[in-house]
Amino acid sequence: MTSSGPDDPGLLAPGWAGSPAASATGDTAHLRALLDAEAALTRAQAALGLAPAEAATAVTEAARADRFDVRSLAERARAGGNPVIPLVADLTQAVGEEYGPYVHRGATSQDIMDTATMLVSSRTLELILADLARAERALAALAAEHRGTPMPGRTLTQHAVPTTFGLKAAGWRSLVLDARDRATAVRNALPVQLGGAAGTLAAFAAYGAQDLVALPAAYARETGLREPLLPWHTLRTPIADLAGCLAFTAGALGKIAADVLTLSRTEIGEVTEGAGGGSSAMPHKANPVRATMLAAVARRAPQLAATLYGSLAADDERPAGAWHAEWEPLRDLLRMVGGATRDLAELADGLRVHPEAMREHLGLTHGLIVSERLSAELAPLLGRARAKELLTELARRAHAEGRDLGGLLAEQPELKDADLDELTDPARYTGSAEALTDRALERR
Repeated sequence: MTSSGPDDPGLLAPGWAGSPAASATGDTAHLRALLDAEAALTRAQAALGLAPAEAATAVTEAARADRFDVRSLAERARAGGNPVIPLVADLTQAVGEEYGPYVHRGATSQDIMDTATMLVSSRTLELILADLARAERALAALAAEHRGTPMPGRTLTQHAVPTTFGLKAAGWRSLVLDARDRATAVRNALPVQLGGAAGTLAAFAAYGAQDLVALPAAYARETGLREPLLPWHTLRTPIADLAGCLAFTAGALGKIAADVLTLSRTEIGEVTEGAGGGSSAMPHKANPVRATMLAAVARRAPQLAATLYGSLAADDERPAGAWHAEWEPLRDLLRMVGGATRDLAELADGLRVHPEAMREHLGLTHGLIVSERLSAELAPLLGRARAKELLTELARRAHAEGRDLGGLLAEQPELKDADLDELTDPARYTGSAEALTDRALERR
């Protein structure tokens, strides 16, 4: 048997289309993981003397994804509610009469489905981590290069006080590292699932297992996943951990996207994507497409994660509906975040920074961007009340007359001895931005 058609290529999902994560989460990848889970189970039983070594070899050799029809499995899955049931029938037939009885022996469908889900998740997280590492390196380089590049700091959409682009990039990198740490911890903790019909492993004892605790450990070794303390058919911590990790990563990348989208607006132009996207109607446009795709993922991910968190309330020893509700949103999260980390790596690699625009914008408020500093510095010279009165009046005049605050200050006799060039230069009021950037870059 062969696959009857390709995976969903992502016509309506340019964020993950063509990404490594798309292949790692497609139907063929899930089929491969289901077969890997079945073969590993037979090998684990053979390792403990519960099945002949020849059975393990036969099942492993037969468990090749190109021998099975994904479309047929999907259609036949409707009868039992999951694809494991028809797959076991097909795999048993492919193994042959002698060793076919060792396929799936003692397991339940959820054991195989959950284990396959963990394998797909682990493999996709590896891709996500590789792209996060690539993005981190690019952002570290940007932060180091621009540690002293002044730009307006913005709060509540308005100019506040000066900062540096290096500090902003260091903050982006910090979020990427936070996502990396969470993804690494979750990946390393992903467990196999093995409990049998109701989480007691009873069927394995019926087939001759003397040490039931040894079987999950052997199964974990064969899959490369962790051994669970208990069967987790209705103890869905691994799924919730994946939901949290992926939703956090989407949000962290969405923060970076929000900044890039703002800073790349035509009237701001402080950064641009290295290779912007085109428009079907406006030839002049170079849209920040990668940041746009990241922003879309950040908006979708929380709702998908909410569905997975909702499935924690799973009934009995194996649930009706709660487990089934996880499959599609988890796959969507994996492929969306996988596509997003690819886009982030490309965005960070190609991001163009325009220090001249940043410096120009520091003057948009006619010097008022340093009013905080002036308030603090002039109070000892003039008295706190007089300093506030003077700055309030000169700020009004700067707005009304379109004049620079520094020039208005220079006209004040009481400030003739003040170093106004120093006090009014925004580039000299970035606080500890450079030191904070250096500190952030020490994190590995």
